[in-house]
Amino acid sequence: QEQLVESGGGLVQAGDSLRLSCSASRRGIREYAVGWFRQALGKERELVVVQTTGGTTYYEEGLKGRFTISRENARNTVYLQMSNLKPEDTAVYYCAATLRYYADIVDYTRMGTYDYWGQGTQVTVAS
Repeated sequence: QEQLVESGGGLVQAGDSLRLSCSASRRGIREYAVGWFRQALGKERELVVVQTTGGTTYYEEGLKGRFTISRENARNTVYLQMSNLKPEDTAVYYCAATLRYYADIVDYTRMGTYDYWGQGTQVTVAS
């Protein structure tokens, strides 16, 4: 059973940057399609960004340009770099991974696609 461990959350001011990390323990992160999702208090979990093993990336509308996903295979880690943070970015951020293959990246935007989830890390952006 794969375990994903997230870190990097915290309390920041509006306009600040933050980088979240998600590390896999059993398989190389390069083997997984990965996704970042977030859930604000009282709201449903929503997509932030997903990336296939081939590097194709899909960002939720409005987040591209401020959020960037990247991988460091040597560290078995995927990152979410967030810049110019806004109070509405406040949420618990989750990483997710799957070994499933789909030809269309849209299939990776669904939460049900993912077999493994991290525990979540809180990001709070103060105004």
